[in-house]
Amino acid sequence: MTLITSPAFIPEARLKSAGSFAALFGNDNPLSLEIGCGIGDFVVQIASRHPDRNYIAIDIFNQGCRQTCSRIDRSGLTNILMMRIEARYLMHTYLKAESLQAIYVNCPDPWPKKRQRKRRLLNHDFLNLALYCLQDNGELNFCTDFIDYGESAAELLYQDTRFENSVSTPYTHDLSDYPISKYMQRFLDLGQSIFLCRYRKKSGLAIDPPSLSKGFRLRWPEEKH
Repeated sequence: MTLITSPAFIPEARLKSAGSFAALFGNDNPLSLEIGCGIGDFVVQIASRHPDRNYIAIDIFNQGCRQTCSRIDRSGLTNILMMRIEARYLMHTYLKAESLQAIYVNCPDPWPKKRQRKRRLLNHDFLNLALYCLQDNGELNFCTDFIDYGESAAELLYQDTRFENSVSTPYTHDLSDYPISKYMQRFLDLGQSIFLCRYRKKSGLAIDPPSLSKGFRLRWPEEKH
């Protein structure tokens, strides 16, 4: 386990002490969350396009967090913070209602076997949590290189009447204005399509705080950065 000393890396104890991401960033700029940031390609691209917005990048893998922090440090960007934390735990514990302008879920673990699919991140429980955290018209962006996951995610989102589709079809392969990570580019170079779902939370919804379901790991000991 590599110790991460980057100033962009935020242990949970520091967030808890600060009380909010606004306190950590030192401003009240709009906040977005990337879940499963890999090595940081996507978040650095999108944060450089929008210096007036703040971004939280999270991942569960220590080496991915380390590489993302190195990429953030090299970029000189001050509008990204990195955490090693489980997404639903972070959202439920530290993000308030209507606190996020956007959520990005890029190429999560597809859990391809049928018996594993209940482990996929995108399900009804996650959508309830995302809707609670998103502002009115806040974005939920989901992409995957796995056909079955792309189709099932699109169906789930398209049928949820609390969302508005930002494109004309349940999913699109058009990534024209969407930052492309090295992982995504690898599949595009092989001629494989990326499934992209882009939806917005409808205005005026009353979303109750959702409960956390059991069955996933929430956190790690603080000394294991």
